[in-house]
Amino acid sequence: MGQFERDTAVEKVADGKYCGELHEGWRIGEVPNGGYVLAIAGRALRAELPHADPLSVNAFYLAPTALGPIECQVKVLRTGRSTSFAEVSMFQQGDLKIKVTAAYTDLNRLSGENWSGVARPEFKPWEECEPSPQKGVEFRQRAELRLIGGKEVFSERKPNGSGEFGGWVQHRDGTAPDVISLLMFADAFPPPVLSVVGPIGWVPTVELTVQVRAHPVPGPLQARLVSRYVTEGVVEADGEYWDSAGSLVALSRQTAKVRLPK
Repeated sequence: MGQFERDTAVEKVADGKYCGELHEGWRIGEVPNGGYVLAIAGRALRAELPHADPLSVNAFYLAPTALGPIECQVKVLRTGRSTSFAEVSMFQQGDLKIKVTAAYTDLNRLSGENWSGVARPEFKPWEECEPSPQKGVEFRQRAELRLIGGKEVFSERKPNGSGEFGGWVQHRDGTAPDVISLLMFADAFPPPVLSVVGPIGWVPTVELTVQVRAHPVPGPLQARLVSRYVTEGVVEADGEYWDSAGSLVALSRQTAKVRLPK
């Protein structure tokens, strides 16, 4: 069992109720990474629903979480032959922190047409890329990042105006990715808006949606994240994720606020 699986484990304590723990090593500043917290909800959904794989998971972050116990209350909305629907309310000390809605399925049973209007980016292999600095970011103790597109934003401490980051990511302990970890990896890269405003300030997540398309094979994940608009301090970030065999395994869209130092 890898670090991620241990740190996202949940225990059933009553009908529809699960308890987890937010651990050190996953924080951005003092707040646990939103994708990491979402993965705990993903574990609770898997335990409650007849289908094991997330298909589409959406989270609204009502208030920051903190280290310590977290309660997941799961309400099943509908179960069908191929897809189940549910919602999760995540509480800490009685306060509602995150609201999640999800559709779960069996990814191995999906069949149908395939098409892509966007080409997978051509990056240097993982082994040829330098690890991104982890100084000052606790989350990098758990998710190893190797930026390619946009890494000069951090090395030179100035924006390049692209609105895009790209590169590779994997578990720091080398554990193979799975579909639950895709919920975490979808929030593992720096916000691409930092390539526009510079590596300063804070970009808190308001909402995150992750669509899972396939089980990833072992190896690092390739990702590209793009922001196209900042409107009155609100920004979107669209993510695309491929496994080491080149298969598209997930998509994401995030809504966040851009807060710069005064």
